[in-house]
Amino acid sequence: MDVDMPGMLTELTHVVPYAIGLSLPVALVGAAVLYVLRGRSLTTALTVLVLVPLAATLTGVLGVTGFMFGPMMTTVVVVCTAVAVVTVPLAVLLGRSIARRSVWEREARARERAAEASRRELVAWISHDLRTPLAGIRAMAEALSDGVVAGPEEVCEYAGRIHGEAQRLAGMVDDLFELSRINAGALQLSFSAVPLHDVVGEAVAAENPAARNRGVRLSTVDSDWPVVSGSDAELARVVRNLLSNAIRHTPADGAVVLAAGHDGAHGWLRVDDACGGIPAGDLERVFDVAFRGTTSRSQSGGQTGAGIGLAIAQGLVHAHDGTITARNHGPGCRFEVRLPLAQAAHGSP
Repeated sequence: MDVDMPGMLTELTHVVPYAIGLSLPVALVGAAVLYVLRGRSLTTALTVLVLVPLAATLTGVLGVTGFMFGPMMTTVVVVCTAVAVVTVPLAVLLGRSIARRSVWEREARARERAAEASRRELVAWISHDLRTPLAGIRAMAEALSDGVVAGPEEVCEYAGRIHGEAQRLAGMVDDLFELSRINAGALQLSFSAVPLHDVVGEAVAAENPAARNRGVRLSTVDSDWPVVSGSDAELARVVRNLLSNAIRHTPADGAVVLAAGHDGAHGWLRVDDACGGIPAGDLERVFDVAFRGTTSRSQSGGQTGAGIGLAIAQGLVHAHDGTITARNHGPGCRFEVRLPLAQAAHGSP
């Protein structure tokens, strides 16, 4: 079959500009729609990007053919419809996948920035807290070595104070080691049935001297003390950290009250203090590493710390498949720990 190439080229020179003229408004409308939807989801934008070329193509073909439906026109419409049926769902799936990945990446970057900020804050506060006892130890050691302090009673007093500062430093190092184990997932817990009453009793006895020195009353409410599944030593540390935090922030003549009970398959322990409450914006940060609130630099009673006691408590509770929360309650705050009951953990009724 002979093809009239000059005639075909002449026809194309008339058809192509006409088709472009018909398709261009559709493309411009699509661009305007994309601009209006620029703040919407990526899925919507991809769907519009898929539909606009198809609509522009179909408009151009319909215009060139004069809206006369013949076999070729029907074929074009069917093809465009089939392409839309295939590409639109793919665009939706692709948009959702990219959006989920974008959200995950943003969350990962936010967690990384928060972790880095927390590390910097921890290093800064640890440096501050280490300098204070080290400076005291250095000054008292120099006084002893230079003979400034020579009397037996004074020597004993200085030795006792050096011992106390050394214990504080050792406690800070132990806290950092424990936190590193928690963050590294290196905790090796040996679970057994732990009577919560015994753990609380030992913790109260250990923290009572510090409470008396600050004029804070420690008390426990008569409760139906649960037996939980956990590691005795780690649970004791959780309770002591919570008590130490409560005592440190409760003013003289205030009270720290402990209560316990159980509901369902979990036992709970509550520690109520009289700190005056925590600002709403800080409640979500009380378990962050190195967060000690607005009074962290002016703790009375000579108590200092790295601000990681609550972070350690949270890590240990989570290692027991439990939860720990903080909220304002009464004259202060309530810290509540929930742990699986020993019976429930072992499948007993």
